[in-house]
Amino acid sequence: MKTILLTAFVLWTFQGTKAQNTNKMENQIEIQAITDAIENYYFKGIYEGDALLLGSIFQPGTLLFGDVKGQPYFKTIDLYLDGVKNRQSPKDSGKPFKGEILHISVVNSIAVAELNVKMYDFNYRDFLSFHKINGTWLIVNKMLTDTSK
Repeated sequence: MKTILLTAFVLWTFQGTKAQNTNKMENQIEIQAITDAIENYYFKGIYEGDALLLGSIFQPGTLLFGDVKGQPYFKTIDLYLDGVKNRQSPKDSGKPFKGEILHISVVNSIAVAELNVKMYDFNYRDFLSFHKINGTWLIVNKMLTDTSK
């Protein structure tokens, strides 16, 4: 009887470990997909001033909130992309640009990414909310603040 219970316990423990390892592996795959999207669409689109590339990672209707130089900031995604399109890009400005992913947290089909974006004379902290829609991670909300002092 002890052998049966011990065997059942070992098998149950192994199954739990296998499920945890599978979940961690799946989570790492999703984190990598979000990382790729941020680096290849978000950072690249901002740096190059490519509104089409940048816009492709945003869900239509996305809203942006935050503050810049202590002033409230609110834009629709369309207004934001129009601003990106009509300003001098960081690439063309000759000023330093650095995009850095600080953290990504994924739960099922939602995720939050915390980023640091240095461009022009600003040092932005961005919080991007993602939702996996039809197999693609899209930004559904952007919050930002200027941490330059």
